[in-house]
Amino acid sequence: MIILGLSGALQHDPSAALMIDGEVVAAAEEERFTREKHAKKCLPVESAKFCLEYAGVAPEQVDYVAFPFAPISLFGPARWAYARAYWYAPDRALDAIFNGNRRYRAHRKKIMALGRELGIDWNKTEYAPVEHHLSHASSAYHLSGFEGKCAIMGVDGKGEYATTFFGYGERGQIHKIKEFYDPHSLGGLYGSITEYLGFEMLDGEYKVMGMAPYGDPTRYDLSRLVLPRKKGFAVNTKYANVTGVRRHIDGAQSFYFTDALVDWLGPRRVGDAAHDPYIHYAASMQALLEHWVLKLVDEYLADVLAETGKLAFAGGSALNVKLNQRLLARDDLEELFVQPAAGDSGTALGAATFIAQQKGDQVKAMQHAYLGPKYSNAACLRAIEQHADQCEWRRMEDTVSETADILAAGQPVAWFHGRMEFGPRALGGRSILGCPSVEGIADRINEQIKFREQWRPFCPSMLDRIAEEVLQTEHPAGFMTITFDVADAWKDRIPEVVHQDGTARAQVVDPVSNPRYYALLEAMESRTGNGVLLNTSLNRRGEPLVCTPTDALNMFFGCDLNYLVLEDWLVTKSK
Repeated sequence: MIILGLSGALQHDPSAALMIDGEVVAAAEEERFTREKHAKKCLPVESAKFCLEYAGVAPEQVDYVAFPFAPISLFGPARWAYARAYWYAPDRALDAIFNGNRRYRAHRKKIMALGRELGIDWNKTEYAPVEHHLSHASSAYHLSGFEGKCAIMGVDGKGEYATTFFGYGERGQIHKIKEFYDPHSLGGLYGSITEYLGFEMLDGEYKVMGMAPYGDPTRYDLSRLVLPRKKGFAVNTKYANVTGVRRHIDGAQSFYFTDALVDWLGPRRVGDAAHDPYIHYAASMQALLEHWVLKLVDEYLADVLAETGKLAFAGGSALNVKLNQRLLARDDLEELFVQPAAGDSGTALGAATFIAQQKGDQVKAMQHAYLGPKYSNAACLRAIEQHADQCEWRRMEDTVSETADILAAGQPVAWFHGRMEFGPRALGGRSILGCPSVEGIADRINEQIKFREQWRPFCPSMLDRIAEEVLQTEHPAGFMTITFDVADAWKDRIPEVVHQDGTARAQVVDPVSNPRYYALLEAMESRTGNGVLLNTSLNRRGEPLVCTPTDALNMFFGCDLNYLVLEDWLVTKSK
């Protein structure tokens, strides 16, 4: 069975994923092809073309097109809960009741048109809508590899109406325990405070998370943002998660928080510096998110966790690695699987896995995230030759050894190898690498290469055989989705990848999923004594991760990098 998953219903992060007989064979975000971050208001045109072409699948061979946005019944609680919460915006409230599936119909029309553009014959291919949060849930549960029963959680901004999902998976079926509805969204609240702290919602949440360790969460009490309710919570819309006339307006821009929030906390942060009081607000918001997610897990998933010890987690908030560390610290949680493409781009994958399972395929566990395009040495050379007046190049005899020599000498390297990663984390396919024992290399990469805030942390990639010693745990960590406390003995050995609070968002590399990257780590171990590399995404601030050799070269010439490894080609700038 061939299933094409397409996402983009929420006007950001469109993507495509292709499954054949229960296995994910290709997946990619549209932004990587259009070169516009989050590809807002776009459909997954180029990403869908890539998936089909990579797998050698003709459009007419597709059995199902799965889409993570579905009609919601008027006879359920979702539309009524939304209407009650938005009484102050009567146009929205009445629309939810009388025309609540308007957006679904519009999206379906667009996807049908896209399918025709791709060459899909809708007389042979079935359109299969899946609820947004079931797509998130499926992307985690069905790809986790967990056997038997497990808990499932989705904490997101918003889907059709739902924002938060608690359930469990058993024998391939997803069972819903509880949902919360817009505007009562912890992910949405975090996004609102992200805007207040001077970042862009849906893009800057990880910056708030990175800023939080510099602050004191007890300095300012933000608890009034979330109101306790029987067996749940409500976001205090006096301050955040608002629309229409309640939004704070600054010039031509409106925000998801209110004037009351500004009156309470002071003016919205501007600029790149991390300073008082905003670092403390970030710390307090992070603590508030952790508190409420853990409290809700106690309420709705404690029994399942006591029985199984396993949790599959997706949704935008699943990319909050500090939250994931707190979850993993629970006594009743033995294993946590976080979907590496946990945000909305991953719903293309989740819709496809959900339909695959429903139609009888045995969905195979996700072993790696290298699901995008790859390029040959010949393709890389053709791209290099287009910049012949700007660079020098040579084909390396031993790519791993020569790259390790450059890194061990204290130079950062742009590393382009194999298939591009699916999801927001660079995992050794499209990465900027550095030696984490070289003092100041993190600052250099932030300032001269990435052009981003100086307080932003970097992550380590490490050999699987030393991971337990470094991270003090045997828990799997292949996707950079969890932070761990770094052992004291290692903090001085790899200081450039240890964050302010002594943690690291680690990628543990095994020799099967990425053998060349593993070999590079081993080569670094032989030179420095540490089988660890500083790893950050191959892009500049505000740009998507690079996809093609041309993208990598454009990025290379637009910053102070001196070395670019394109497969087996070493590119340096002309003297």
